[in-house]
Amino acid sequence: MQDLSDPSIPIFKIDRVQLQFSISSEFVAAQVANNVLILALSTGRILRIDLDSPSDIDDIDLPRKPSEIGLIRRLFLDPSASHLIISTTLSENYYLHTQSRQPKPLSRLKGVSIESVAWNPSLPTASTREVLVGAADGNIYEDYVEPSSEFYRSQEKYLKMVYKAPGGPVTGLWVDHIPGKAELRRVLVATPSKALHFLGRVGRSGSEGSGSIFTKLFEAEAPTLYDVNQRGRPMPSALVVSPDAPDADAITADEEERCYAWLNSQGVLHGKLRTATGSGNLGSAVFNNSKMIPREQIPASDGAGGRKKPTMDPITGVTLSQWHILCLVEGRIVAFRRLDEQLVYDQVVLGTGESAIGLLADQTKNTFWLFTTHDIFEIVVTDEDRDVWKVLLKNQQFSLASQYAKTPAQKDVVATASGDHLIRKGQYLEAANVYGKSSRPFEQVALTFIDHGEHDALRKYLLTKIATYKKSYIMQRTMIASWLIEIYMSKLNSLDDTITTKAQLTEYTNTVDPTDERDAARQEFQDFVTRYKLDLDKQTTYEIIASHSREQELLFYATAIDDYNYVLSYWIQRELWQQSLDVLKKQTDPTVFYRYSTVLMLHTPTEFVEVLTRHDELDPVKLIPALLNYRNKSPSIPIPHNQAVRYLNYCINTLHSTNPAIHNTLLSIYASHPSPSENALLSYLSVHSLSNPPPYDADFAFRLCIQHNRVQSAVHIYTSMGEYTSAVNLALKHDEVDLASLVADKPADESPALRKKLWLEVAKKVISQQGTGSIKTAIDFLKRCNLLRIEDLIPFFPDFVVIDDFKEEICAALESYSRSIAALDAEMDASAATAEHIKADIKQLDRRYAVVEPGERCRICEIPLLSRQFFVFPSCQHGFHSDCLGKRVMAGSGIAVQRRIRELQASISRGGKREREGRELDALIGGQCILCGDLAIKSIEEPFVTGADHAEEWAI
Repeated sequence: MQDLSDPSIPIFKIDRVQLQFSISSEFVAAQVANNVLILALSTGRILRIDLDSPSDIDDIDLPRKPSEIGLIRRLFLDPSASHLIISTTLSENYYLHTQSRQPKPLSRLKGVSIESVAWNPSLPTASTREVLVGAADGNIYEDYVEPSSEFYRSQEKYLKMVYKAPGGPVTGLWVDHIPGKAELRRVLVATPSKALHFLGRVGRSGSEGSGSIFTKLFEAEAPTLYDVNQRGRPMPSALVVSPDAPDADAITADEEERCYAWLNSQGVLHGKLRTATGSGNLGSAVFNNSKMIPREQIPASDGAGGRKKPTMDPITGVTLSQWHILCLVEGRIVAFRRLDEQLVYDQVVLGTGESAIGLLADQTKNTFWLFTTHDIFEIVVTDEDRDVWKVLLKNQQFSLASQYAKTPAQKDVVATASGDHLIRKGQYLEAANVYGKSSRPFEQVALTFIDHGEHDALRKYLLTKIATYKKSYIMQRTMIASWLIEIYMSKLNSLDDTITTKAQLTEYTNTVDPTDERDAARQEFQDFVTRYKLDLDKQTTYEIIASHSREQELLFYATAIDDYNYVLSYWIQRELWQQSLDVLKKQTDPTVFYRYSTVLMLHTPTEFVEVLTRHDELDPVKLIPALLNYRNKSPSIPIPHNQAVRYLNYCINTLHSTNPAIHNTLLSIYASHPSPSENALLSYLSVHSLSNPPPYDADFAFRLCIQHNRVQSAVHIYTSMGEYTSAVNLALKHDEVDLASLVADKPADESPALRKKLWLEVAKKVISQQGTGSIKTAIDFLKRCNLLRIEDLIPFFPDFVVIDDFKEEICAALESYSRSIAALDAEMDASAATAEHIKADIKQLDRRYAVVEPGERCRICEIPLLSRQFFVFPSCQHGFHSDCLGKRVMAGSGIAVQRRIRELQASISRGGKREREGRELDALIGGQCILCGDLAIKSIEEPFVTGADHAEEWAI
């Protein structure tokens, strides 16, 4: 597909339309709107063709014959193609709605030769609403046509003449709204020699359609007049308005400014239908800014022999596209560019003898048509705004030129020219913005601003330029970004100097507050760094900012690039701990915490630990040096307020850390604390000594306790290790008798000898203690353990101790021994009696027997018992064959018994020690009755009905 913007493709091309049907008569009038084509034939027929479906044609006849009402002279179709007015040569007028095929006569307009119609700007609507009709006699009528399905019902609600135009027939009418003013209307009236511009309010009387609304406007407002001299014979005249913008969806109708063209005897007057003006009359503004294309500007046609025709025919038709004025003159289509009136197209269309009936535009669809008596031509417009940017650039309308420039090269030309123009005017800031989007050499633009001392403009240029480079242009972006850092630093330093100077002077003439300017510059710098931080070289940027001594900006840059090592170092060096913690809270890199933990733990421990507890990903082991340093610097802080203890407990209790280093550190802090209380240490040991193995180093913990004289804790460690003797000895060594007593009771009841040994050690310590009442104390101590006797303690008393002090205890012990001896005698007598009974029972066993009746059967196979070897149990009288009993015992015994029975049977069959092995086999098989012994008890879990049984025999 060829690119439509290719300059080799002409903007205008005229194609003859091939009709899909044959027409025998001539065309006498035509109209086109909203892709609907209306053709009037000399026979009085009207063809309505939908160009979206050209095969669908409405063939419509007027109610009366042409001989009665005349030929169709003019057609007037509204932009939506909903309403059609038909005017004949005998001034008969008809109305046809788009949904009807029966034209209705406009009786109120009978006898009026219609030359032009101004449709209501509120269309499309079901009715025409208020329309203006221009007549050949100069009268302007206001009409209101409402379609009706009844043939004899009047179509017109009212008709009123509202104005008499000077200068002949009304050849053109236009009505539009003024944006933002609902009651305000503009009316443009054209005659062959005059153009009138009305602007005013319309009247409202009762309901819609009840009366004229334009009467008030024409009566109250005086028109702005544009007059041309009439040349001899009457010349063609017309008024046309530019079509809707192609991108009308993006532009509201109220924002649109249309153009108009008025064909008169001198040529074509064209201009914009302005909707607002700064001051003065709007009509004057429209006409004063309009331009005339004289007839002489159109080249003469070639005559016979190739020479130019000596006389020029008038322009017979005119229409407007978006950017061009199309004229029909001497059978040629001539196009002028509206902006500079440059002739851009001149093409002969009509041959000799051919007559045109209209050059028309479809205002809605932006299509253009030429109608002759026999043919239809479409003027195809392609990329008509391709050169608009050049004209706008030539007129120094740079903003519009850039808007209509399509290719990058075109936009670059506009930007370069615009920048040069702004430099000449001294508007450096505006030039910087434009130059930044152009291809003007970088160094040339930069030197221009530097030579003029325009550093602000240079900054703006660099900002614009860096935005135009892609991410892949790393070197260019880095260079410009670094230069901008230098410029920002110089700007901020300069403003600081200005603020200092202002403070020193009593009078300061500059109205701009330098403090506000500095704040704005700093904000701009921060925005720049935030946006382009990836384009800045870290080391270079640090050096540039540091060379200007801009600490605040250096800090902001470091924060922007997440260089928190620098930021933290900055705040910590200034001992601003809260700011340091604020930065630390945002960190996720563990190395930052480890690096600054020592100093922060020392100066702001509580807040620092708060931060640490929010970061479970940290390795607590790497924080131990900081915790120990905190312990060393602040040894006297109570344990409940010690932040190192708090964090270590958090690691152990919340994070469930089992790392020995963590536990050993906590033990070290507990043990080395100057407080005499061992509660915290003992509490820790009580909880964690139950683990096997404990999470701490027991040897290390014991050495700590000994080093710091933590006797209770050391004894607890010995006890948890099962070293009860060492624990008791340690407690006694430090005169902790009560503690030793508690430990002596620790061994389980299964070790009474150990407990007694421990208690003897404690008793020895108690007895050896000097002082009055020591003997009495020892005797009382004896009562605390039921394992000790007075005789156990006697060796520990001094040789010359007076026995009177514990005579009662000795007597009580002797009486206890006497009672024990008596009890032992009774037990011995009872045992002798029991032995005699057992001997008697054994003698009785030798005389046991069982009577087997001749007909008694085996309890397993039901075969007579005496048929082969059998077993009889005297206690229950149950008898079994040996082989039946063996099988049943094998089935119900364990694997070991089964295996032993098989081994014995095999050995007997091989001729082994028959007597001994036979007795053992008999003992295994006949050890107990299978119906009364253990096998019977085990068989309770077996089902009554097995797979070998018949289930139906058990049916109830």
